[in-house]
Amino acid sequence: MSIICGLPLLECVYCLACARWAWKRCLHTAGHDSETWGQATAEEFEPVPRFCRYILAVYEDDLRNPLWEPPGGYGINPDWIICKRTYEDTQGKVTPYLLYLDHDHADIVLAIRGLNLAKESDYAVLLDNKLGERKFDGGYVHNGLLKAAGRILDTECDTLKELIEKYPNYTLTFAGHSLGSGVASLLAMLVVQNRSRLGNIDRKRVRCYAMAPARCMSLNLAVRYADVINSVVLQDDFLPRTATPLEDIFKSLFCLPCLLCLRCMRDTCISEEKKLKDPRRLYAPGRLYHIVERKPFRCGRFPPVVKTAVPVDGRFEHIVLSCNATSDHAIIWIEREARRALELMKEKDHTTEIPPQQKMQRQETLAREHSEEYKAALWRAVTLDVPHAYSPTEYGTFDGQDDEHSQKSLGDSSPSSSRKSKTQESWDELIERLFEKDEHGHMVLKKPLIG
Repeated sequence: MSIICGLPLLECVYCLACARWAWKRCLHTAGHDSETWGQATAEEFEPVPRFCRYILAVYEDDLRNPLWEPPGGYGINPDWIICKRTYEDTQGKVTPYLLYLDHDHADIVLAIRGLNLAKESDYAVLLDNKLGERKFDGGYVHNGLLKAAGRILDTECDTLKELIEKYPNYTLTFAGHSLGSGVASLLAMLVVQNRSRLGNIDRKRVRCYAMAPARCMSLNLAVRYADVINSVVLQDDFLPRTATPLEDIFKSLFCLPCLLCLRCMRDTCISEEKKLKDPRRLYAPGRLYHIVERKPFRCGRFPPVVKTAVPVDGRFEHIVLSCNATSDHAIIWIEREARRALELMKEKDHTTEIPPQQKMQRQETLAREHSEEYKAALWRAVTLDVPHAYSPTEYGTFDGQDDEHSQKSLGDSSPSSSRKSKTQESWDELIERLFEKDEHGHMVLKKPLIG
């Protein structure tokens, strides 16, 4: 009798739990992801609309006679284009890209377009990945995207080196959208790891802008390369938020809303701690810029606001159930809203009439704040015990004097994971780093990533 009476009670509890979950998910908006972040300034956000236009220019067959240029044009001088690679040039191994020498902004730009739904070769890049298949610099990355990035570096290495040596004051920027954003992010990592191939270029001269970024690297790498990589997300964009493998997303493109809902339900049942402890879970890379232009229970778009941070936990972990989740992924909308946001920032600066000397001081203060925020994010990753957050390189480590300085500035004690970074590498870790198993299960020496 007690069992029969208990069944309705269990059903009520189950229904209440489901109703609470549905209520929380439906009320979760994009603004919740970045509500605690600081606002971006015009100086740091200025390149974003420009790089969006450069990416859009890759879609044009003839830039002297463009067919789809945005308002104001692409801002590209055709005479300054070094090369423009098509699918025929890349043999389908990489999406088309453009190498442009931007004299107006003292920049060498390599812009990579996004996925072409009609090209099977792009799907081949996406499908070339298994969970935890590819290790890189102490973390995990998407195998197919890393191969595509390596191919670009092999192809353009000599040209880039020549330009870098010819223009020593120019920066080197990689920009990409969607699939191209993952390639651009991993290409920036490859360049930082192989700077000798480009004439020992200084790390500070290398940067990357990933528009609508794909989740292509593990959390420790996403944080450690935040000084190089910048990711731009428009409002509800689905791609940076879902940890669903890229190949599953684009195989299910025509039933994407169903896939996102199912993934949303699954991720809600996984604790934040478990997500952080999974070294193979991929994330959107680098420093994040979030363009917020819609508010809950409001119709239409509002003046866009740009928030920025280097988050560790809560890094776009929740899918937003929105009818704009796919449209916000379009590079056209990202360019348009980024341009509007930048114009509003400049209007605000013009209204306050900031003198040039104070602007220079503000830029120095901004650079210092970014550096402090970057170090704080690295330390946060260590305190949360994120796998491999302690790095053997000078970036992302807290050994010796750097460790003491970080502790003093942040007012925290050294966690156990910090002590681990000081210990010697074990034999098993050394074997894992130098060897891998082939298809027959035999241990073989790892081949270098780039020859």
